Amino acid sequence: MVGGGDVDSIEHWVGGRRTPGTSGRVAPVFDPALGVQTKTVALASAAETDDVVRCAVDAASRWQQSPLGRRTDTLFRLRELIVAHREELAALVSQEHGKVVTDAAGEVARGLECVEFACGVPQMLKGSHSSEVSTGVDVHTVLHPVGVVAGITPFNFPVMVPLWMMANALACGNAFILKPSEKDPSPSMLLAELVQEAGFPDGVFNVLHGDVEAVDALLGHPGVDAVSFVGSTPVARHVYETGTRNGKRVQALGGAKNHMVVMPDADVDAAADAAVSAAYGSAGERCMAISVVVAVGSVADPLVEAISSRIGDVVVGPGNDPASMMGPLVTAEHRDRVTSYVHGAAEEGARVVVDGSSQSWSQGFFTGCSLIDEVKPGMRLYDDEIFGPVLGVVRMPTFDDAVALVNANPYGNGVALFTRDGGTARRFEREITVGMVGINVPIPVPVAFYSFGGWKASLFGDSPIYGPEGVRFYTRPKVVTSRWPEPTESAIDLGFPSTR
Repeated sequence: MVGGGDVDSIEHWVGGRRTPGTSGRVAPVFDPALGVQTKTVALASAAETDDVVRCAVDAASRWQQSPLGRRTDTLFRLRELIVAHREELAALVSQEHGKVVTDAAGEVARGLECVEFACGVPQMLKGSHSSEVSTGVDVHTVLHPVGVVAGITPFNFPVMVPLWMMANALACGNAFILKPSEKDPSPSMLLAELVQEAGFPDGVFNVLHGDVEAVDALLGHPGVDAVSFVGSTPVARHVYETGTRNGKRVQALGGAKNHMVVMPDADVDAAADAAVSAAYGSAGERCMAISVVVAVGSVADPLVEAISSRIGDVVVGPGNDPASMMGPLVTAEHRDRVTSYVHGAAEEGARVVVDGSSQSWSQGFFTGCSLIDEVKPGMRLYDDEIFGPVLGVVRMPTFDDAVALVNANPYGNGVALFTRDGGTARRFEREITVGMVGINVPIPVPVAFYSFGGWKASLFGDSPIYGPEGVRFYTRPKVVTSRWPEPTESAIDLGFPSTR
């Protein structure tokens, strides 16, 4: 169902104010816990996208000349406003995404860390200087903003991922266009209001709602200089190839199939707690969720038993219910896709230990937690990114077999190892071909002063997101070679410049 006169309409945010859509196209926004449409969101046309980019280009030319002290003050005000509105942001995330409020609050907190990191912009944007590289010649570097940045963000973290991008992009002197997911667009609008209240100039931060038409318009627009993307691998590949073909700097983070390797010497109870938390938190709708447990040797049977015994304790319910530990999936279509993997598991040769899809709810897009044993590569359960509360168990005889399994997977976002052996952990850290590694940590999301990014099909381009890598992505180094001769000095020299 699309449209309806009894639901709220979500507009764009352009040039410091709400701007109605003119394309005539809208998409429905649902409350996943109730399964009903509550809002519509405007979907931008290519012409509307052009208007937004022109506004951002004009704002960028002024914002890049702003003093670093002003940027710092404005970012600090934004930080304080996010703190003051953190409960409101979390509530909006829960209402439209479905995750429980405490989980949404954690998302806001991790995004806030990126704003705090960006408040150190004067330190981050220091260049370098070398004097007397040749007689009377000095060289220095200036980190120059790229211009206009487009951020295309996913539904599963509608506050955190935009803050990953926009905090550093704005700190570095760029204008930013946020194209959020149309499934949960309201948090982006509140962020826009907070950015405006913090004192950023009109047009420096814009929100453009839309679907593939808006995305492709941004990727092809000559006024967009850089694109940051987080989403599925097929779309990440499209964004990277299209954006770079149009001369843009692109970082595109794709999908994942995160493994948790459990060694025979691991604490089984601790590993089971971690597996349940990392697999079923946020209903598995995390790019860093654990979707495969690799049980090595004799740990397999006790580990499967320990995980299955805990699943019954996971309370599934509306995100705004304090008793709920896991909320619904974001849409009915996604719920049906996720449960299809459980329904087909036995036919693929796997063993269904816990079937969460068999549970029923009177309303909403809910499903329970599922645990599938005897999973093998080649099964849809293993090969696909399910993005739901379905945990597969692969049994491997040795550590070497487990490492080979993980390294053979086309994704390389995150991986975890549970062991008591420091030598095994050190070897795992060195041999594994995955971008983010946890040792007895199931979801190794780096803090804001490091950088987030996987390897292989989990990242297109060579730049991870946020932290120091984010600053490098949102700036271009400009190298200046200068000489100030005495007024009487003048000579013609056709030789190649030398430093000797």
